[in-house]
Formats: sequence, C-alpha cells, structure tokens
Amino acid sequence: MNGEEEFFDAVTEANQKVTGMIDLDTNKSTRTGRSGERSSQENGIQKHRTALPAPMFTRSDFSVWSILKKCIGLELSKITMPIVFNEPLSFLQRITEYMEHVYLIHKASCQSQPLERMQSVAAFAVSAVASQWERTGKPFNPLLGETYELIREDLGFRFISEQVSHHPPISAFYSEGLNQDFVFHGSIYPKLKFWGKSVEAEPRGTITLELLKHNEAYTWTNPTCCVHNVIIGKLWIEQYGTVEILNHRTGDKCVLNFKPCGLFGKELHRVEGHIQDKNKKKLFMIYGKWTECLWGIDPGSYDSFKKQERRGDHLRKAKLDDGPEKAGSNMAGDMAGDVADDLPMAQETVQVIPGSKLLWRINSRPPNSAQMYNFTSFTVSLNELESGMEKTLPPTDCRLRPDIRGMENGNMDLASQEKERLEEKQREARRERAKEETEWRTRWFYPGDNPYTGTPDWLYAGDYFERNFSDCPDIY
Repeated sequence: MNGEEEFFDAVTEANQKVTGMIDLDTNKSTRTGRSGERSSQENGIQKHRTALPAPMFTRSDFSVWSILKKCIGLELSKITMPIVFNEPLSFLQRITEYMEHVYLIHKASCQSQPLERMQSVAAFAVSAVASQWERTGKPFNPLLGETYELIREDLGFRFISEQVSHHPPISAFYSEGLNQDFVFHGSIYPKLKFWGKSVEAEPRGTITLELLKHNEAYTWTNPTCCVHNVIIGKLWIEQYGTVEILNHRTGDKCVLNFKPCGLFGKELHRVEGHIQDKNKKKLFMIYGKWTECLWGIDPGSYDSFKKQERRGDHLRKAKLDDGPEKAGSNMAGDMAGDVADDLPMAQETVQVIPGSKLLWRINSRPPNSAQMYNFTSFTVSLNELESGMEKTLPPTDCRLRPDIRGMENGNMDLASQEKERLEEKQREARRERAKEETEWRTRWFYPGDNPYTGTPDWLYAGDYFERNFSDCPDIY
C-alpha cells in the first residue's frame, strides 16, 4: 500500500465517549411516528415526521485540532473524522435539499416571459444553498455505489442520486417533475480544504435545469461555502463567489455575487446581482440574503436608490470623521494574537427598495431545529424509513446505512463502530477489484459530456424507477 492509499484510508482515532446530550422536547413537536412506522395521511397526502428520534450530541467535549493540525492546505474529503462532528445524513441526502423550494421551478415553468423565468430560476439557485445556514455538522461521506431516492408527490418531483466515484468523491443526481415540466440534474465534486481556522468547500461540477415546456436549459455552479472557527470559538458559515446562470436558448444570463462578510460583517450573507440579455444589457437587478429572502427591481429604480444611499453614507462618514475617535482605531489590537474569527453581527433584515418584487423567502425552521442539527422541516424527513419501504428501496439506499441510522437514533457508539466497519468493507472490496483487475461499474449514471456546456459530467442512464435492483452491490 503506498502513502497515498494510507492517507485515503485514514481511520478514525480511538472512539471517544460522548458525555453530553442536548435535551429535545418532542412533546412540542407534531411528530407523526417513530422511525420505521408509516406516517399517517391527511386528505390523501402523506404526512412526514417533524422531529428526529433522538437529539443531537454536544460537540463541546471534543477537540478537532488534534486531527486537523496536520491537514492544513489538504483535502478534508480524504480524512476520516470522529463521528461526533457529523450529522445523521449522507452527502447524497444533503444534495437532495436542493429540492426544498422546488415550487420555484414549477413557477418558472408556468411563466410566459424569459425574464420572469430567469428570475424564478435565480431564486431557486439561491434557495438551493439556504439550508446550509447554521449547518456546521459534516454529512457522512457516501460509500461507492450508495444511492438515495426521494419521491414527493405533494411537491411534484422524484429524485435519484448515486455515488459514482470514491476517489475523487463524485455524487451524481437526477430529478424530474411528476408532471413532466422539468428535468434537474448534475454531478457534484466538493473540494474541501482546511486553512487553519476554517474549512472551505469549493463546489465543482455543473448543475443543469431544463424547462421542458419552453425547450430551455439553464446551467450554473454553486458558490463556495466556508465554515469558520473549526478549532476555537463559535462556528459560523458564509457563502461567497460569483454564480452565473446561463439560459442556453436565449443567451440571457443572471450574475449573482455572494459576498464575503468583509471586515465588519456588513456584507454577511448578502447576494447582489443582475439579469442581462445576450448583448449584456441589464434587464433586472436582484438583491437579498441567501439566509433570508431575495428581491428584484428594475435597473433604473435600483441605481436611483443606490445613489441616494451613497449620498447618505457620505454625510454620515463626514460626521464620524469629525468625532474624537475614528472608526477602526482599535483594529490592530483586536487582530493581535491567535484568536477565533469573530462572528459578524448581521443586520436582521434586508432593506427593501420601494417598488421591489419578492422572488423568494426562506421557510421557517421547526421549533427544535437547534437540537436537530439545525435541520429544516424538509431535511428532518429525508432519512425517514417508513414501514414497508425496505421492500421497494434498493439495498444501496442511504436510509439503510446502519451508521447513519445509529446516529439518528442517538446510539453514537454503534454508529462509530458501523462507520468503521463500512469503511473497512469498502477498502476490502477495492482491494479485491485490484486483485482481480476489474473496474467498478456504476448502476444509474454514466460519464459523458454535459449536453449544454460540453464539460465532463455524469448523465442519468434511466430505468431506476423500473425497480430492478437484482444486480445492486452489497455495500452495507
């Protein structure tokens, strides 16, 4: 075994006993049943659970520094972390959270004008990362061949994903509207790096949305996500980078700038951008926060408001400069020493420009979200295993992973043991393939070029919902 393989196969350090559990008052929830029981139905619509079976464990007694101090500048996808830093979801399920605000896709499909459709698509692209707000737990790395499906008749879509590569880790997904109004697909290769105080997740891979009624395809990539204070201090998350959404039929483009928080946190969570036509003429301005809401307005009104705002800032700055102490005079003192990155104090709401149009607003989270890994209501239901579901799911589905199920049920010792067993089983399978000189064969996706961008992608092969799972691998 060479050094790289040993690094890839890093094994979790000795299991640490968990000393604290956060109280979760399930009496306050409207929970519909224990894991394994079928949720009740109301007016023919299936109800989903509203709480997890057990509360999350506190991470305050665990030190991540002993593991990460040798990993500065390296890819964290190659490092096995103690399970206490996880959340009880696979990364495949985390990808499925893109679909929480799928109503925006349905809305886009029903709109007659390309500009209106782009507004809804832009709102969907922003909403797709909104569930990451305050989500500091790490999802489980999917095993090679792992899959996840979700069918939500109430939301009008079905979804399938597969872990198509382990090194590098690549997750492919495909979703379609139950009314044949859209197809949504892509492959994600997250590149994780540790930079001393923070962990940065750089998204790689193209996301494609096809609106079938309009014969339109939109493509984009997600912004970079950064988790601060992984060593000391309070964890906090920001997203930054430029997201460009291209309508391949009309040439219209939406450019969204996810702003880094900046020195005083004034820009924390902010998103600003515009929609332009193929000749780069600005047609519509967009602003808001990815943690809260997104608004839009015509360019003329936007520019006029910004000019007034700048005049006001200039007057306020002149008054401050006349004062005895200038802003930032203690900056050197505050920055001295090896301390945690302060959590910026974000403004509570977005300042709405008169005449603006609301494009999207985030869903409120359940009352016990803080004790449930800061999951949204949609997320809480993702690992729900209903009665009889095992008979219809493939044996590779995330819901059947014993380590994730153990963590969800609050049995951290079992979860850690199962995680280590599954990783060793995966390593042994890889050694057997190398010995027999056989290649891994994916089931539901195949490598190819994205039909719109021409870049490498993983494309859906079809037939998953025919439910012929006889040749699925034994990975659990």
